[in-house]
Amino acid sequence: MEVPGRPDASLVIAWGAATDTGRKRHHNEDSYLAELPLFVVADGMGGHSAGDVASAAVVSRLEKEISSDFAEMDAVERGLHAATDDIALAADEKELGVGTTATGAALTLENGEPCWMVFNVGDSRVYMFENNLLSQVSVDHSVVQELVDAGLIRAEDAEFHPDSNVITRAVGFNAAPLPDYWIVPIRTGLRLLLCSDGLTKELDSERIRLHLAAALAPAETAQALVDAAVAAGGRDNVTTIVVDIVESSGLYDLEHTVPRPTRL
Repeated sequence: MEVPGRPDASLVIAWGAATDTGRKRHHNEDSYLAELPLFVVADGMGGHSAGDVASAAVVSRLEKEISSDFAEMDAVERGLHAATDDIALAADEKELGVGTTATGAALTLENGEPCWMVFNVGDSRVYMFENNLLSQVSVDHSVVQELVDAGLIRAEDAEFHPDSNVITRAVGFNAAPLPDYWIVPIRTGLRLLLCSDGLTKELDSERIRLHLAAALAPAETAQALVDAAVAAGGRDNVTTIVVDIVESSGLYDLEHTVPRPTRL
């Protein structure tokens, strides 16, 4: 990719995605978008009507709002609000409502430098992997995350808590979306993983890290993660997107600094 105003800069990005219905669900309520400058995973609410319609609305609206090589936060906001309106039309008044998570990474410019703008509503996740280390960028909007933050349960026990499926924010349900945002600096070797909770319910952080560390191509890694989650039980739909920064020469010097997310 070309970087505006930086003829000396080189930015090469590779990615791959995979999804599976899993072993327990009758259809796949996950939707995803994997196309520069935007990568998104949306997980329709299980047990509600038209969850697949809700997740597809998020992907479709965000894709329509972001048409340039680099995205802006305002475009993400417009897309999420438009999706909320679409979901309201799809909702059945006899049901509790329709909603979806929405987590993504958009290529953007911060002070003229390319970086990732990570956003999140719900409990789908964005991870970053570099120097053999895995760290979660997004923060779950869930009851169990609030319990972890309050010190009432351990993070490793969250997936087994009876309220592990209860989220505190979503896109839909006739409420304005409230995303959180982070800026993640870009440099060669940085790998992002976006996923629905169908992955994290089946694989712990160490198994996810080992898959990312295997250094397979993004498409192979995304498929391997999905296959492993299905083999481990496949209790939910599972979707993954893996994005690699293959080259980032001529950008700011992060040679001795591991890029850290900055919350906006």
